[in-house]
Amino acid sequence: MHNVSQQDAATEMPLIGGEHASFWRDTRFGGMECLSATFQTHAYPPHAHETFSIGAIENGSQIASINGAREETGPGNLYLINPEVVHDGAPGADGYRYRMIYPGHDLYRDILEDVGGRAVHGSPAFQRGLPKDPELAAAFAHAHRALEQKAGALEGEESMFRVLAAIFARHGSRITAPVDTKERTAVRRARDYLSDNYATDIGLTELARIAGLSRAHLIRAFRREYHITPHAFLTDVRVRQARAMLMLGKAIADVAFDCGFADQAHFTRHFKARTGITPGQFRNA
Repeated sequence: MHNVSQQDAATEMPLIGGEHASFWRDTRFGGMECLSATFQTHAYPPHAHETFSIGAIENGSQIASINGAREETGPGNLYLINPEVVHDGAPGADGYRYRMIYPGHDLYRDILEDVGGRAVHGSPAFQRGLPKDPELAAAFAHAHRALEQKAGALEGEESMFRVLAAIFARHGSRITAPVDTKERTAVRRARDYLSDNYATDIGLTELARIAGLSRAHLIRAFRREYHITPHAFLTDVRVRQARAMLMLGKAIADVAFDCGFADQAHFTRHFKARTGITPGQFRNA
């Protein structure tokens, strides 16, 4: 058994209706966030992560939309979601149990370089969000379980290193940046304004003026470009900022205020909706 300096202890939390989530940060992988959860009713609203989202369902099924494409997946499917890609998720008829990790660009590139023995140029990315690959899904679940159960240091690290390299070898690609257009530049301006002013109460008229579009045009163009509404994007940014503040140990009520939420209950509801866990569980992991 390795000691707690190699892997932070998992925070487990029973949820409503028999739902359950276990969350931890694995220091062997740069504090990579890890989650295993069982959900019967919990549905994730559209959101995105700064990191990759990589995982697999062990039981049941999830109905997810990634970049606007909707699909129901279950055991044998991988979740390979690139950073900043908007997605959601809702349980199928019988709920689901799944396992996820959230490695950043640099961490994933370092893993690939370690395993491959050569430099990886550019940022790794994935071709498809929900590929069917029973072999690698099972290997990922095994490696994830080894981390959660605090297997020996060598076993835990080796299995996750190998499966992440194998996943990229089979499903990795490079993403070409989209060509800029006048409309794309306008909605990016609005997106950047929301990111920079997340703690303030921004109105639609103000945002449309920043973008240089009408209010109706802004909503349509923003959703077409990012698969999320401006308000949902702002809430997502606030939750991201809250995560960073909670990791510094700030009080939950203070974080709620500093991130622009109406109150702590409002903050907790949105945080759990997007992460599957409460602010307290996240901070204490």
